[in-house]
Amino acid sequence: MTNKSLFSLLLCLLSVSLSFSQKEKDSTSIAIDESAFITSETIIKKEIDPLRPSKAAFYSAVLPGLGQAYNKKYWKIPIVWGAIGAGVYFYVRNDKQYDRYRDAYKSRLAGFQDDEFYGVISDDGLIRAQQQFNRNKEMSLLITIGLYALNVIDANVDAHLLQFNVDENLSLSPHYQYNEMENTSDLGLTVNFKF
Repeated sequence: MTNKSLFSLLLCLLSVSLSFSQKEKDSTSIAIDESAFITSETIIKKEIDPLRPSKAAFYSAVLPGLGQAYNKKYWKIPIVWGAIGAGVYFYVRNDKQYDRYRDAYKSRLAGFQDDEFYGVISDDGLIRAQQQFNRNKEMSLLITIGLYALNVIDANVDAHLLQFNVDENLSLSPHYQYNEMENTSDLGLTVNFKF
């Protein structure tokens, strides 16, 4: 037998003996808890609709509260209607008061003395009252327009946030593990990113 064939024989015997060897558990080995590892699960991805925020804003612009209904945030609808309704109420109320004082002032300018404020409020008082109620009417209109715009913005932002990814594939979770070798416990923080 030549050296080359002897070397080949030894290499074969060594590989066979290693392939049939069994791993023994010694005192230095650490048992690994298989449940602590992340398993590869089927990831179900939700489809993102890029037009959803603009649809919600459009619906809220057409009818206040409709964008919130489109986003399935039904509890916001009474708040939207109440806010815009209060603005409209104060606008109408101040407009009626302004009309009362304006009609009384016009009546006095025409020479009549039978208005509801005759003897109680002077002509200058009627002018100041008209200015105050006109200012309040304009302020109510601005606040109502602002609340209407806020309704549209809320529907748009809420639709954007509904598409934000907060599922388990992106998670930060604490874990506790008992270390048998050192007879201690280990606390840790696991950050999971699944692509």
